[in-house]
Amino acid sequence: MNLSTAVAVVPETAIGEARARVWRKIAIYYLLTLAFSGVFDALVLHARNMMAANRLYVTGAMWSPALAAFATKKLFGERIRDMPWRFSASRFAWMAYFIPLVYAAPVYVIVWLTGLGGFNFDFAKRAAADFGLQNWSLISFVTLFILITATLGMVATLSRALGEEIGWRGFLVPELAKVVGFPRVALISGAMWAIYHYPALIFGDYNAGTPVWYGLTCFTLMVIATSFIMAWITLRSNSLWPAAILHAAHNLFVQQIFNPLTRDTGRTKYIIDEFGLGMVITITIAAIIICRMPTPARTT
Repeated sequence: MNLSTAVAVVPETAIGEARARVWRKIAIYYLLTLAFSGVFDALVLHARNMMAANRLYVTGAMWSPALAAFATKKLFGERIRDMPWRFSASRFAWMAYFIPLVYAAPVYVIVWLTGLGGFNFDFAKRAAADFGLQNWSLISFVTLFILITATLGMVATLSRALGEEIGWRGFLVPELAKVVGFPRVALISGAMWAIYHYPALIFGDYNAGTPVWYGLTCFTLMVIATSFIMAWITLRSNSLWPAAILHAAHNLFVQQIFNPLTRDTGRTKYIIDEFGLGMVITITIAAIIICRMPTPARTT
């Protein structure tokens, strides 16, 4: 399937909305997002720690796109309830949950097996003690750790990811789809999404310890590739929930499971995480596959 036809968008003449008005909404939304998140970014940078205030600063930054979307809707006299709130068919939710596992797992398994990194036995032992299961075998505990984190852990990660996805995919993607074709919907939304992260990435500790130019490049490419998947699943499901689930699952599998279980051997940080080359490659492959899939039936 050609990318230009991968997503059916509603023609401007059908929606009866001037292109200039749509672009104004998009501009105001983005300015508000950067203004709201800038407050929390400043607090994070002042604390010099992304985990400061029990992650409340990060939570505030992640809910800034939602607040900006709500404010923009109100400023333009539109109803917030008209955003794609309806939960779509379950196949989109399951797809969203497993896609991050499919593109992340190969990167980490290859790193563990090739010596580019190692399995972090020390973390596993500390976590077992924290769980009160230090007498369990390593394999048994790691299996339980992954199962519990990958399920119950979704509660916290989804509560934060939802804030971003209400804005990026619930508001921005549908608005862009009114005025540009699918490739540019994904590219523009992805670039805006990436830049929103730059203050903490460049000036804070939201990185894996690689040089700024390297981490910034890999992160930007990864986010833009991910935005193709996010935009596709949002427009195909006509719902913001699959994107929220995908975002939450990505953070869960990468940040709370695979990263802690991986030991840095020196070169590891250049391959893994959101700032390494590994997931730039696998997510790009996933994006190409997703965007070439047969068009799923749109739920109504």
